[in-house]
Amino acid sequence: MINQLLKDALTCQLPRPRYAYLAPFRNQAKTVAWDYLKHFSAPIPGAIANESELRVDTPNGGRVTLYGCDKPNALRGIYLDGAVLDENAQMPPTLFGEVLRPALSDRQGYAVFIGTPMGRNDFYDLWLMAQNDPEWYAGMYRASETGILSDAELNDARKVMTTEQYAQEYECSFDASIVGAYYGALIEQAEQEGRITSVPYDPALPVDTSWDIGVDDCTSIWFWQGVPGGEVHCIDHLEHNNKGVEWYLAELAHKPYRYGTDYVPHDMEARSFVAGNRTPAGIARAVGRRLNVIERMNPLDRIQATRLLLPRVWFDKDKCKDGLEALRQYRKEFDAKRNTYKETPYHDWTSHAADSAGHYAVGFRGVQASHRQLEINPPYYGEA
Repeated sequence: MINQLLKDALTCQLPRPRYAYLAPFRNQAKTVAWDYLKHFSAPIPGAIANESELRVDTPNGGRVTLYGCDKPNALRGIYLDGAVLDENAQMPPTLFGEVLRPALSDRQGYAVFIGTPMGRNDFYDLWLMAQNDPEWYAGMYRASETGILSDAELNDARKVMTTEQYAQEYECSFDASIVGAYYGALIEQAEQEGRITSVPYDPALPVDTSWDIGVDDCTSIWFWQGVPGGEVHCIDHLEHNNKGVEWYLAELAHKPYRYGTDYVPHDMEARSFVAGNRTPAGIARAVGRRLNVIERMNPLDRIQATRLLLPRVWFDKDKCKDGLEALRQYRKEFDAKRNTYKETPYHDWTSHAADSAGHYAVGFRGVQASHRQLEINPPYYGEA
């Protein structure tokens, strides 16, 4: 694909062609593709490689740039004649529709999505769509079929990999469990039990929210209703980039919900989220929000609380779609030196929704513990 981008940058008939290679992280894009871009552009007379910008300028005014998807707002406002999204399954689901697809419109550019499956996520939906749309091309290249790797190499890989790892990494399996995922099996269980469906708002019950806030990246908010009898209904999810707390409060006010408690992280008491001297928590309280501030804690405790919560949750399949995908992919960090998974979570676009859900799980358990009900009794959904 690097060769294709360079070829198109040289041959495009439009003025100042722009092409992009994108990976989940900028450092990852540099590690994977920068050497290729420099190597294959070196024989082009007049081509200039700019390492600080991770781009190559071609003599006809064209340009190929490497980007990371960890800062989506940095991509807004550009135009593109073509884009390659590598490891698309690990990218935020909203990235293409909200940022990249508009960037392709002016020049009627193309997009190529490549990578390894990570469960039945947006990449899977794209794969299904492309197979049935004559304007798209879909290709799957399994190691057992391409002949690129020898049978001896594949057999050796099987010896040291789990069945799921091998199926995902070598055989392009969308059905293999996401390796190292914390909640993948619990989300799959929810699907099998029919708990990912249409979950309407019940006006008779208050809506609790849980937050994870970001300064220059995503803020994620879940909307919960505790139902007498033990169920928890997750009726909505909101996530956006680079907005102040006032924007989120306005969005909540526009929704038709009667609110209960907001479960928010400890850093909502900090001033860095907004300009001025008021904290986000102070701004929220000033407009009548009732906050339960979750203190700083070990992420593994939050993960365990979420594991206890998820088996009783019903999710709205449409309003919670992107948040569910984040929960499905939230996973452990891999330690390449020790060839094992760390105890700490891998921080990427999935972390915001996962942490937000965890704040509700922790606050929910805390309220129950104060009533000596713990995890086995109906969730709390009123005033303490």
